[in-house]
Amino acid sequence: MKKTVEEHAERFSEKAAEYDDSKSDEYYACADLVIDSADPGPDDVVLDLGAGTGAIALALAPDAERVIARDISEGMMDEGRRKAEERGLSNVEFAYGEFRAPEIDEDQRVDVVTSNFALHHLGDDEKREAIRVMTETGVRRIVLGDVAFFEEPDPDAPFYGPAVDDPATVGTLVEAFTAEGFAVTGVERVHDQVAVIVAEQFGDRNETDGSAE
Repeated sequence: MKKTVEEHAERFSEKAAEYDDSKSDEYYACADLVIDSADPGPDDVVLDLGAGTGAIALALAPDAERVIARDISEGMMDEGRRKAEERGLSNVEFAYGEFRAPEIDEDQRVDVVTSNFALHHLGDDEKREAIRVMTETGVRRIVLGDVAFFEEPDPDAPFYGPAVDDPATVGTLVEAFTAEGFAVTGVERVHDQVAVIVAEQFGDRNETDGSAE
């Protein structure tokens, strides 16, 4: 990670008010794909990591039982809470949580994990740890939209901010999911440096420990 969690939190809190108006077309295209691929049902609990001002969480809330939105920036979450109240959404909870420590109850059921344009702030080993934490929730589907390299980026025209961002290759992210026993069922190329990855766990999650009732 090129900056500390605290430094990232402060930076995003300072940008919170104008954050939604500052994003690129690729960001919104990526968000749309994440929302479509997440596809929660009315009994599903969604965990949205790096939730920011709630672009994903608020879009999924009408279709889900509950959305647990986690972010490190209090300013960004305040914007998300404000928008949830404006839309009359009472099933979205914004609270502090990191990728590697999302701060959810141990017995909290999670059916779908989403994240959009956030994981790239972590180094590759930290990304792998974050993906491991996602899978340990018992989730069946993970949808990740992020800055990620399909090929070598043009050093003279990077899509990302080299001072604060640390994108992985798409291959690194796919390998991280498969290492945790997930099948990667979709990879969408939004831009040479932007991808949406869908990973799923098939079978009965309650049987993963080999125990019988």
